[in-house]
Amino acid sequence: MEQYLVLFTFIGSLIALIFAGLTAKKVMKFSEGTERMKHISESIRQGANAYLKRQYSIVAIFFGGMFVLLCLMAAFNLLTWFVPFAFITGGLFSALSGFIGMKIATYANSRTANACREGLNKGLRVAFSAGSVMGFTVVGLGLFDISVWFFLLKFVFNLDANSITSAMLTFGMGASSMALFARVGGGIFTKAADVGADLVGKVEAGIPEDDPRNPAVIADNVGDNVGDVAGMGADLYESYVSSVISASALGVSAFGGDIKAMAVPMLLAAIGILMSIIGTFFVRTGENISQKLLLKALSRGTNISAIGIAIVALPVVILVLGKENWGLYVAILSGLVAGVLIGKSTEYYTSDTYRPTQKLAATSETGSATIIIGGLGLGMKSTAMPIGIVAVSVLISYFVSGGTNSAALGLYGIALSAVGMLSTLGITLATDAYGPVADNAGGIAEMSGLEPKVRERTDALDSLGNTTAATGKGFAIGSAALTALALVASYVDKIKSINPDADLSFDVVNPVVLIGLFIGACLPFVFAAFTMDSVGKAAQSVVKEVRRQFKEIKGLMEGEAEPDYASCVDLCTKASLREMVLPTVIAIVVPIVVGMVLGYKGVVGMLAGATVSGFLMAIFMSNSGGAWDNAKKYIESGVHDGKGSPQHKSAVVGDTVGDPFKDTSGPAINILIKLLSMVSIVFAALVVNYSLL
Repeated sequence: MEQYLVLFTFIGSLIALIFAGLTAKKVMKFSEGTERMKHISESIRQGANAYLKRQYSIVAIFFGGMFVLLCLMAAFNLLTWFVPFAFITGGLFSALSGFIGMKIATYANSRTANACREGLNKGLRVAFSAGSVMGFTVVGLGLFDISVWFFLLKFVFNLDANSITSAMLTFGMGASSMALFARVGGGIFTKAADVGADLVGKVEAGIPEDDPRNPAVIADNVGDNVGDVAGMGADLYESYVSSVISASALGVSAFGGDIKAMAVPMLLAAIGILMSIIGTFFVRTGENISQKLLLKALSRGTNISAIGIAIVALPVVILVLGKENWGLYVAILSGLVAGVLIGKSTEYYTSDTYRPTQKLAATSETGSATIIIGGLGLGMKSTAMPIGIVAVSVLISYFVSGGTNSAALGLYGIALSAVGMLSTLGITLATDAYGPVADNAGGIAEMSGLEPKVRERTDALDSLGNTTAATGKGFAIGSAALTALALVASYVDKIKSINPDADLSFDVVNPVVLIGLFIGACLPFVFAAFTMDSVGKAAQSVVKEVRRQFKEIKGLMEGEAEPDYASCVDLCTKASLREMVLPTVIAIVVPIVVGMVLGYKGVVGMLAGATVSGFLMAIFMSNSGGAWDNAKKYIESGVHDGKGSPQHKSAVVGDTVGDPFKDTSGPAINILIKLLSMVSIVFAALVVNYSLL
């Protein structure tokens, strides 16, 4: 039976990749538009390719060093020899997910702008199709990597279930490491360019967004692709594989090494792919430019996919694990519902169709300070609902799965709820990834001098993209919290397997646990500080360069001279690649240092502290940033005196503060809390054998 389960999972991954390939082919058939549009799109594409080439060359050095370190640990019997290679494949597929998503996005931007010349629905279909390529590439490659490793370890090398999950958890570490580099580096690039372009262009010079006279405008569009597409693709690949692998590991523990329990999360992921493909065919809209109608069009597809999973998951659980474990189905359902509710909560706090963002826009009447204060307050307030949703989901998942009789079963239920939340990632990510394509399309429409109705349509798609992006981040952060809980449980299991006599009581009043708790709670703040600082430094260099060009290039403001776009792209590239290293190194080094000094109890405290504070911090930053962005767009629609007014300038300042919140620090924190757990698991043997305490 195990062979058939693996085969079904493998086939699911191939279906996702084939669907992504066919969708990409469909996107490429659309026209790129005028020669000017083609030229701008090509410039964006070249900048994005150049950035990723340089980023991957730096990341390759890190992965080479980690590979050598893991091989040394394997040589001293602290790891199996499969671990270094699993680490490399995890990082490779994570990078590939981002790269493929970025490639199709840079080909789809001008095609979306050109499609918007014919109608809003056609523009939505092109942008959403490009997002679908990203979504199904991520889930396809993720499931492909998992199924191939599972097959090799089980049927070629004949390893037992515990050894299989131990090796497979390592490629989660590789994926997390790559995701953090991609998110942080891409986030610094895109927000440095965005802040520089907005502050000097829109606030100081008073020219429109994406005006071709602005030297930072191409860098801004390149940033959308390397940060919001390539970075996000690597990020959600990591979220996806981490949730599946952690659930598989806990399934082995809960069912005494039964491979079938390990295969259930993989089966759910494969079924989720099929349901997500069905959902994509229901995404369409009319020509009425209404945020509610556009949001309804995207929600229709995701809701149909979620309903499909809810129906099919029950027979899967009963057939594979027996009807006595029907409670695990309820756990899956709770995760699915929790994901939808977190999305709705994020939508409520960040969409300009609801009162919180509308009230935030109204604070612009009294200046920049009040809109910043209002955005901070909104973000803090928005953390309460997701925390409540996750808490209820954890309680339901634990107890219905049999947690009162077996803690291992309860923890397996929590892990399955995370898989349920991410099971429809194919279409959920498509609704998220389409946003940067629409944003680029608006820039190309502006720079190409297309008729105003085209920009009106691309702005409608872009505004919706801000909401779906915020929703997607909330979704990813919620699943990260559940996955991190599962990974902490996996870490404790790992300690138990290394030392069966280990004391596994983690009392909060134990000084070692308490110190670890404080260190962990502090980490997301320090991490956010480094990434925010990095954006600030990079943005300053862009601001100075844009000001210089406005001052020194004669005829630039009159439209009689071309700006030097390449210098801004180069500035952003150098700054982001330089600044991305330290935050990632912190995430790798701190768990090892804490473990070597405080022992495994200190590590458990650190992981618990980081998970709680990181979840809150990530939600707060993502929602504040999303609300500031949409408050600005709400004002640009004509309220509060519209574009060019003092209120609009205040909103632009709020948006620039929110840019690194929502696109750099916030989304990177959810990777941080999982990477801390992954590193801790991989280096568990070192900590158990050689720690000071």
